[in-house]
Amino acid sequence: MRKLSVRDLDVQGRRVFVRVDFNVPLAEDGSISTDARIQASLGTIQFLLKRRATVILASHLGKPDGKPDPKLSLRVVADRLSEILGKEVLFAEDCIGPETRKLVSEAPPAAVILLENLRFHPGETANDPEFCKELAGLGERYVNDAFGTAHRSHASTAGMAELFERPAAGLLMEEEIRYLASVLEAPRHPHVAIIGGSKVKDKAGVIANLLPQVDKLLIGGGLMFDFLKAQGKEIGKSISTGDSIRRAQELARNPKLVLPVDVVVAPDPDSGDKARAVPVDKIPKNQMGLDIGPKTVELFQSVLDGARTVVWAGPMGMFEKQPFDKGTTEIARTVVGLTDKGSTTVVGGGDSLAALYKFGFRDRVSHASTGGGACLQFLEGRVLPGIRALGDAYRAIRTPIVAANWKMHKVPSEARKFASELVQELRGVRNREVLVFPPTAALQVVCYELTNSVVACGGQNIHWEKSGAFTGETSAKFLVDIGCSHVLIGHSERRHLFGETDELCARKVRAALEAGLVPVFCCGEKLAEREDDRTFAVLERQLSIGLEGITEKDELVIAYEPVWAIGTGRTATPAQAQEVHRWIRSWVLRSISLEAADRTRILYGGSVKPDNIDDLMDERDVDGVLVGGASLDRESFARIVRYQT
Repeated sequence: MRKLSVRDLDVQGRRVFVRVDFNVPLAEDGSISTDARIQASLGTIQFLLKRRATVILASHLGKPDGKPDPKLSLRVVADRLSEILGKEVLFAEDCIGPETRKLVSEAPPAAVILLENLRFHPGETANDPEFCKELAGLGERYVNDAFGTAHRSHASTAGMAELFERPAAGLLMEEEIRYLASVLEAPRHPHVAIIGGSKVKDKAGVIANLLPQVDKLLIGGGLMFDFLKAQGKEIGKSISTGDSIRRAQELARNPKLVLPVDVVVAPDPDSGDKARAVPVDKIPKNQMGLDIGPKTVELFQSVLDGARTVVWAGPMGMFEKQPFDKGTTEIARTVVGLTDKGSTTVVGGGDSLAALYKFGFRDRVSHASTGGGACLQFLEGRVLPGIRALGDAYRAIRTPIVAANWKMHKVPSEARKFASELVQELRGVRNREVLVFPPTAALQVVCYELTNSVVACGGQNIHWEKSGAFTGETSAKFLVDIGCSHVLIGHSERRHLFGETDELCARKVRAALEAGLVPVFCCGEKLAEREDDRTFAVLERQLSIGLEGITEKDELVIAYEPVWAIGTGRTATPAQAQEVHRWIRSWVLRSISLEAADRTRILYGGSVKPDNIDDLMDERDVDGVLVGGASLDRESFARIVRYQT
């Protein structure tokens, strides 16, 4: 079974059961300490409300042991969600039963209902079939957006999903899976993992699963002491489980592992005024190691320098108390700096997330996982029950692309200034790739300005030969040498103004792939062809000839350009774009493979503007956009890049 997204479901006016993770931390007075988990669910909730769905939210809170506990009621969450949404959230006093069914059945379209704590019933954690049926009877569609509980085989996360023909992932679940799967399956190198926390046994599986894939793996936190003990070093009163020494010895044989060279010690966690750094082979017997030392911070920073993918799970020390938070703080700053330079940084695990919140870095990494145990189990390579219930859970989740085609605009001095300003404007952009295609004469200066940023550069055209007497042409080797990663091929203007044929496009695609460039293959029909109902015939010809010989191993981006909607005053509707994009994906499936169809990103390139980007990106098979005129204005393009679904 292939995985479905909430975008795939017909939810218009339907009752949609959404499993969310509202297991928020509560203060002593019963108020919500932080609403981050509520905020994380808003994307899916608003997506459904926009389609007039009745949204039925279900979650657990705490561990009530299968019976009602007023202190763990979700009513406080309903009140907070009402404030955030600016509308009343109906609260069901129970998650099942006749009163709950009545409330749901009588709720109008676009209503939001929050059910009482699922774990007030033992059937939730027991995955009881009858309890599953009761929950499933409330909704016509099922969406799981609770990654934080995906490692639990409970009724609301696994059992009830089987009662729906098309169970789907919510937007948050998609984002979690996309990032975690990308660092496991397709990381950019150098790839560095940072593993901390307290116990080797909790992280041994993660370390073992990551070691074959990473270039280096840094060890910090309490688990470093089992590794030091395994080397025969004195660790004093430092934390050590003892039973993990043999496992630490096995893992430490891998040359990719990087251990600390010094640690910060003190008599106990409350003796911060007596803290000092010592080499790892000189830890006093009466002292505890509570943080990595300054020399280790420098060592780790040197290893991280230039990393393109970073996975971080677990703090470097007892970050809750000063001065033992310095190691975690400095590593966090380094990871944030890499994010700002365009690296993919994924932080997972409950304590790591808590550290990001404490230091104000929560929104400054590529992805901070909302799931502690679920994240670690995913990184360990386990199949999580809540994800398995959704089918093949990540192959159809694609990172969006927003691409700018500057055409013949901007001389090198203008392009350089614009690129520099764009880098600053887009700092902090997450969860999408940004590409610019400047004029050839400006490529080198733009590539220079985009170095170590979140924006990549591509060429507008190439010749199919590697070299030769082709005056005015540009080779693929030239683009690679100056730092380009992509190239446009078969753009509508090249086809219709310069007579570029499908056969020439095919030769250029092969040249790009051989040079290591990602071809952005453009296709599309003219107005007369569309009016004659020949859209798909034209696309069939362009794709079949232009992409002949492409295999599922080739990285490819396809851009659909409805020529009739470019500069004509006519604009394709999101539904029209989706119709064609769905057909293109089916062509990739028929002609290449299922894997290629799931992976290939299809961009829309017909008069994209700030006022239509949100609706376009709502469509399931629109994986991004190729922007023309609107990309020449920095504010307009930034708005397009920062689209909201």
